[in-house]
Amino acid sequence: MDTLQGKIAFVQGGSRGIGAAIVKRLAHEGAAVAFTYAASAEQAEKTVTEITSAGGKAIAIQADSNHASAVQTALRQAVEHFGGLDILVNNAGVLAWGPLEELTLEDLDRTLAVNVRSVFIACQEAAKHMNEGGRIINIGSVNADRVPMAGGAIYAMSKSALVGLTKGMARDLGPRSITVNNVQPGPVDTEMNPADGEGASQLQALMAVQRYGKAEEIASFVTYLAGPDAGYITGASLTIDGGFSA
Repeated sequence: MDTLQGKIAFVQGGSRGIGAAIVKRLAHEGAAVAFTYAASAEQAEKTVTEITSAGGKAIAIQADSNHASAVQTALRQAVEHFGGLDILVNNAGVLAWGPLEELTLEDLDRTLAVNVRSVFIACQEAAKHMNEGGRIINIGSVNADRVPMAGGAIYAMSKSALVGLTKGMARDLGPRSITVNNVQPGPVDTEMNPADGEGASQLQALMAVQRYGKAEEIASFVTYLAGPDAGYITGASLTIDGGFSA
């Protein structure tokens, strides 16, 4: 429960679902955690209260990942508040899904802005403040490797971009012993993609373990990558999907 004691973490997109689970797990392991939210203020404050009531440290910062300046400002606020930065988790994301002929340029632009550009911006800003031996973890998707049904072209493209971005940044930051990795979850039970939602049974049938993942399982994996035992893992895209891509 103290593998991250004394560490400072920033989670981009941490008020709901996988992001909230990551924030709570990092704090549980001893890290002081700042996280952003776009609109879910009530949920964000609930997460902060849960952590601080248990003796942890957390702050929530309103920031829309669609806007570069908002991401930069939020990171600077976190560094100023806690006095440094050791861990960055990029979890903010949007899902544009539909027939190719119906997807719009606005869908494309927003998907790239949030799912790719905000990751680059956060990493670039974080690198200015991050301590030696820091950790950067991007939350991608198994859809970077496998899209088993129609409608996912834009989303899959954005998550595939994180694979190359992760590899390149691992080279850039390796001399400072900063690792950069990409976690690729399969279907996970969240508000965005509930295990009892439309089409869920079709997805479960594609898995070796025929159930949706839990947000806490993704958070556990991320926390390991953020910890002291993962210093030799970098530039990797690591799949946690119940055999969805097997």
